[in-house]
Amino acid sequence: MIIRLDKYHQQKGVALITVMLIVALCAVIASQMTARLQMQMQRSANIAFNQQAYWYAMGAEAFTKRVLITAFEKDDKVTHLGQIWAQGETTYPVDFGTISGEITDLQSCLNLNALRAKPESTTGAGGRSSNQKAPARLALVALLMNLHIEGVSQFEADSMADALTDWLDEDSGISSNGGAEDNDYASREFPYLAANHYLASVNELRVVEHFTPVIIDAIKPYVCVIPESHQHKININTFKSDQAELLQALLDSTLDEAQEILSAREEEGFASIDDFYGLPEVTKLRNFEDKKEQFVVDSEYFKLKASASFNDSYFAMSSVMKITNNKYIDVISRTIGRN
Repeated sequence: MIIRLDKYHQQKGVALITVMLIVALCAVIASQMTARLQMQMQRSANIAFNQQAYWYAMGAEAFTKRVLITAFEKDDKVTHLGQIWAQGETTYPVDFGTISGEITDLQSCLNLNALRAKPESTTGAGGRSSNQKAPARLALVALLMNLHIEGVSQFEADSMADALTDWLDEDSGISSNGGAEDNDYASREFPYLAANHYLASVNELRVVEHFTPVIIDAIKPYVCVIPESHQHKININTFKSDQAELLQALLDSTLDEAQEILSAREEEGFASIDDFYGLPEVTKLRNFEDKKEQFVVDSEYFKLKASASFNDSYFAMSSVMKITNNKYIDVISRTIGRN
C-alpha cells in the first residue's frame, strides 16, 4: 500500500512540473507579444509624428510664398535686405512643436551652375576669333585666391574651375589642361562618370576633381546652386557685409574697395542699377565696364531652409522658389534633409 502511494505522489509531481512549464511558456509568449505590440504602436506613433512635422514644414513653405508676395507688392522692382523676407532665421511655436525657417536670396551668391554657360566669342586682331572665359569662371578662380586657402595657388584654382566646367558642360571633351572628364573618373577605385549636367547641390563638388572637403567648406558661404539655370546675375542689394571677398572677386578689386562699396550701400540698397553704377566707390574701379553686366538690383530665386519638430520627431527641408513677375511663385526644387 505504501509503494502505491509513492507512485501516486511521483505522478502528481510530474504533472505539476508540466503545468508550470506550460504556464512559463505562455508567459514568455505573452511577454513577447506585448513587447512587439508596444513596438508597433510606437512605430505607428513615430510615423504619425513625423508626418505631422512634414506638414508643418510644408506650412512654412506656403507661408514663405505669402511673405515674398507681400514684400514684392510694395517693392516690385527692387529686392533688398530691408524687406520682410530678410529677417534671418525665425522660429514659431505650434501645437506640440516648433517651426523654424530662413529665407535667403540665391542671387546674392555665386551660382556654380553658371560655369556651364558657354563663353562668348570675340574677334581679335587679324580677324581671328577667340573665346573669352565665362564671368562666373573668372569669379570662382578669383574667389579661391581671395580666400587664401592653404595649398591653393593660381594653378590649383584654374584647375578646379576647369574641372567644374567639364563636369557641367554637355560634351565629354576636356576644356583645358586642368579639366577632367569620364576617363579621369572611370579610372578611380570606385569609378563613375562626369555628370555633364547642372549641379543639384553644392555638396556635389565632393565628386569633382581637385575639390577637397577643406576647399568646399571654405567656399560654401559664398557659392550656391540655382537648379537647372546657368544664370549669372548678382543682386548687389542683398550682398551680405561678410561676403566682401566674393564682391572683390566679381569686381577684380581689392578687399578694401569691396568693403567700401558695401559700406556705402544704404539699408534699402540701390533704387536702380544705375545708382550702383554711379557710386563714387564704383566709378573709380578699373575695367568696371567689363563687369557691370553681372549685377542687378532685383532677384527672382530664393531658398527656404525650414525645419519642424512635433513631439519627438524632427523634419528638415530646403525649397528653391522662383518668382515670376512678382506675382507667381513656383517651387522648382525641394530637398529633404538638413543640407
